[in-house]
Amino acid sequence: MLIEEFQSCVLSWSQQNGRKNLPWQEHPAPYPVWVSEVMLQQTQVTTVIPYFNRFLREFPTVTALAAAPLDSVLHYWAGLGYYARARNMHRSAQIITTLPEFPSSMEQLIKLPGIGRSTAGAILSMGFGKSAAILDGNVKRVLSRVHGIESWSGDSRTERELWRLSESYTPNQHCAEYSQAIMDFGALLCTRKKPLCINCPLNKHCNAYLTQRTQQIPHPRPTKTLRKRSCYMLLMHTPRHQCYLEKRPPNGIWGGLWACPEFSTRQGLFEWCNEHDIKQDILQWHPTLRHSFTHFHLDYTPVSALLEKPVDMIMEDQQSIWYNPTSTKSCGMPTPVNRLLDRILQGEKPVDATTQR
Repeated sequence: MLIEEFQSCVLSWSQQNGRKNLPWQEHPAPYPVWVSEVMLQQTQVTTVIPYFNRFLREFPTVTALAAAPLDSVLHYWAGLGYYARARNMHRSAQIITTLPEFPSSMEQLIKLPGIGRSTAGAILSMGFGKSAAILDGNVKRVLSRVHGIESWSGDSRTERELWRLSESYTPNQHCAEYSQAIMDFGALLCTRKKPLCINCPLNKHCNAYLTQRTQQIPHPRPTKTLRKRSCYMLLMHTPRHQCYLEKRPPNGIWGGLWACPEFSTRQGLFEWCNEHDIKQDILQWHPTLRHSFTHFHLDYTPVSALLEKPVDMIMEDQQSIWYNPTSTKSCGMPTPVNRLLDRILQGEKPVDATTQR
C-alpha cells in the first residue's frame, strides 16, 4: 500500500469521524498535550477527561505544576492509578522550569522522567506541529492488522517493526492532525473487539480483514495468573471523623500517597496497637475487600477503631496525620482507601469479631 494513500485514508476518515472536541485539542500546546498523553496511558478517554480538566484548572502551566507540593499533585491524580506517572510528571516539570524553554526535541524529551518515545512523539507532533511518530496501543493495532503482524505488539522484535512502519507513515505536514487521526482510527474504528471493518477505508489493503483474522490480530498479551496478597488495614477514627493516615514510601504501590496503616498479619496489627495503647477490644472487623493491580490482587481486611480523640503520641513526624474529610486540606489517597473511609465513617457495620480470630 502506498504511504500517501494510507495517510490520505486516515486523514479523510478523521475529518468526517474523528474526535474534534477533546479538551486538550482546544488550545494545543506542549504542556496540555503532555498531561493528556500521560493520563491516557492505561486509561480510557472518557475517564481521563474530567481528571484532565480538574488538573489543568489547578495546575494551568508547567511552572504551576512544578511549584505545587507533591501531595497536591497526587490528590488531583487520585483515582487514575499508576501513581508513578504523577510523580514522574511532577519531577519532570521541576526539571523543565530550570530550562530556557519547554524541550522541543526527541532527545531532550526522552531524558525526562516518565516520557518515553511515543509520549515524546505526541508532544512534538500535537504540541509543536513537528513530524514525529507515535505508537500507542491504538496505532499498534491498526498497523498490526493492516500488515498482518500476528505476534503480540509488546514483543521487542515486533515493536521495532511497528515503529518502523509508524515512522514510514508519519507525514511531514499536517503532523498534529495525523497523530490524532491515527489514534482515533484505532480507538473508534479499528477497535480491539468488533472492529467496524465494513466502514474502514483501508479494508481493501488490510491483511487481517482480507484473511478474516481481525479477531486474532494482534495476539493479546500473554496471560499469566495474578498472584494474591493479603493484608489488614487499620482505620482509627474519632467521633468528629478525624482519621489517622500514614504517608507511604515514595516508591512502590501507592507511593507517596496517604493511607491507613497496613499489616501483613493479625499479630503485627495487634503488636502495633499494643505499642500505641490501642485496646484490642475496640477493634471492629469488616468484610474483606479486593483491589486488583496489574500484577497482583490485594485482598485487604479493614479493621476500624473508634477513639474518643486523636492519640498525640502517634504524631512523631510529618509522615502521619489526623485527617478530616470535611475540614482538612485534601491529600492524595488511593481510591480504595478513600472509599473505605467513606464506608466506615458512614456507619458500615462490622462483621462478627469472633469470625476473625
